[in-house]
Amino acid sequence: MRDVTSIPAAFAAKPDFSSVAVPEQPLAVRGRAWLTWVIVIALLAWSWGPTEMSKVTSLVTDWRNMQEFASGFLSPNFHDRDFYLLQMVETVQIAIWGTALAVFFGIPFAILSSSNVSPQWVVQPVRRLMDSFRAINEIVFALLFVVAVGLGPLAGVLALAVHNIGIIAKLFSEAVEAIDPRPVEGIRAIGASRGHEVIFGVIPQVMPLWSSFTLYRLETNVRSATVLGIVGAGGIGHSLYENIRSFHYSETAAIIIIVVVTVMIIDLTSSRIRKILV
Repeated sequence: MRDVTSIPAAFAAKPDFSSVAVPEQPLAVRGRAWLTWVIVIALLAWSWGPTEMSKVTSLVTDWRNMQEFASGFLSPNFHDRDFYLLQMVETVQIAIWGTALAVFFGIPFAILSSSNVSPQWVVQPVRRLMDSFRAINEIVFALLFVVAVGLGPLAGVLALAVHNIGIIAKLFSEAVEAIDPRPVEGIRAIGASRGHEVIFGVIPQVMPLWSSFTLYRLETNVRSATVLGIVGAGGIGHSLYENIRSFHYSETAAIIIIVVVTVMIIDLTSSRIRKILV
């Protein structure tokens, strides 16, 4: 056995950190951090009155109203479950088609929005167009398409597609801008065209991320499609809105349970697929 008494005292003694000085951050860095907090607090204070945050105490003072409202959810009524399930299936179908169209038309816009692939005089106008698509909510697009194509799920599909083109283009372009440039440079060195650079140098690198983003948007679109029926764009949203407006809380609870279970199934399935792709 090794004799511990032979260990040098310099190694056996515990190090003393009391005299070690912690370096201070530069004044400019600390100033920026404080300025950021001041701006955040100022924005919250500025928004307090217009958003009526002072009424938040009503959650405590008017708890009996909430109790009465919530009591109807304790006994969900699945009497029309077959009809609700058919509407939920239609909602999922709306989300699938909306996501598919958004990806199909969003990929070209994503390439045109990527600063490492397209010139700036193309990138900036395309990005501003995509900003406008993202800025307008699906409900607004659904209202427009209901006027154009009439009531029904097609209006919901088109609303989701147009809104998500802007989102898909942004997510996909960010993935393109993060690629390794060496494969693209190698393809360019052999005299390939810009299209071949994109097809053989860019897309193989970003395809796993693109697939993951697509599955994520599908999950989100299922949730979004559940409310498009409020404006007549198909899906289960119409029944949800009618039952809430008629104070049929038991039926509303049944619809919400169906929506939640459907979203959970899609989330679990897409999570497994994402793990395989990424």
